[in-house]
Amino acid sequence: MTDLSALTQRNARVESDKAWETSWTRRLCIASFTYVFLVFYLPLLGLEKSYVHATVPVLGYLFSTMTLPFIKKWWMGKIYQKKD
Repeated sequence: MTDLSALTQRNARVESDKAWETSWTRRLCIASFTYVFLVFYLPLLGLEKSYVHATVPVLGYLFSTMTLPFIKKWWMGKIYQKKD
């Protein structure tokens, strides 16, 4: 395997990993798993209406992932560039 083909394969892998990390499929899977877990866990803590209480961390997670691209763009333009 040549250095160029190894680099090309690595770049393809990095691009697909980045696409997965930023995909809505991943976000919704994590949010769904979190919600289901909390619906079953919260009653063990004595909370009623766990299906309602479980929405708080899930919505917090989704909101944070929606705002992170904006924060990242700001950080890269204002903070990261100053380190050069």
